[in-house]
Amino acid sequence: MTTVRTHAYVEYDAGALLCDVYPGEPGAGIVIYLHGGGFAVGDRATDASRVQSLAAHGLTVVVPDYRLVPHAVFPAQVDDVRAVIDWVRGHRADVGTDGRIGLWGASAGAVLATLTALGSDGDADIDVAAVVSWFGFSDIGAVAARSPLEASLLPPGPEQGFLSNATPERVRAASPINHVRADAPPHLIVHGDRDQIVAIDESRRFHEALTRAGAQSTLVTLGGAGHEDPRFDSPTMIAITAAFLRSHLA
Repeated sequence: MTTVRTHAYVEYDAGALLCDVYPGEPGAGIVIYLHGGGFAVGDRATDASRVQSLAAHGLTVVVPDYRLVPHAVFPAQVDDVRAVIDWVRGHRADVGTDGRIGLWGASAGAVLATLTALGSDGDADIDVAAVVSWFGFSDIGAVAARSPLEASLLPPGPEQGFLSNATPERVRAASPINHVRADAPPHLIVHGDRDQIVAIDESRRFHEALTRAGAQSTLVTLGGAGHEDPRFDSPTMIAITAAFLRSHLA
């Protein structure tokens, strides 16, 4: 049975943020997994079975807590991902391997993975070797768009709390599609074609932007799947994800 180890990876005035380490095979690679939850709910235990399934393929998986809205807003969550990357680099003995680092996120976690890997804070020197994005948005401006009638009938989406103050500059900064570059790390983008929370067009546009820029991107459409559909956790999808990560991290 896998022995999960818990560590504090960054200290803030409000307390430490923790991460769990699921050990894999030495040299197979390190994956930092970021949970979903609309930036407002969830923690490092949210997708434990998903993470365990990936670790069974030999990858070491590090799963951090990150700060949530409304107590923290963008770019605080990206800062947390940067902090756990720095912790992994400086604590190889605690992690248990010297492999390369990849990012994998689902929904809100996918947004944080892509924003971090693409250097949304203006620092493109992240040295992330691969990114897996499961059903995340790429353009927060498009996701947040509402007609006056829609705004009166529909509740605010999670992107509103994430941004807090949706100035044009912040909308641009919080949208992964605006940070695409030719030397972006390879991306595996997976989305269900029945997603009613985040339209699959968000992933299609992001994939097209990466390929147009000259970056390496693979788009997988999961037929009949909605948002956070159980089919994402099938042995086939986990194996595809593991194969992609191992090929770039080993």
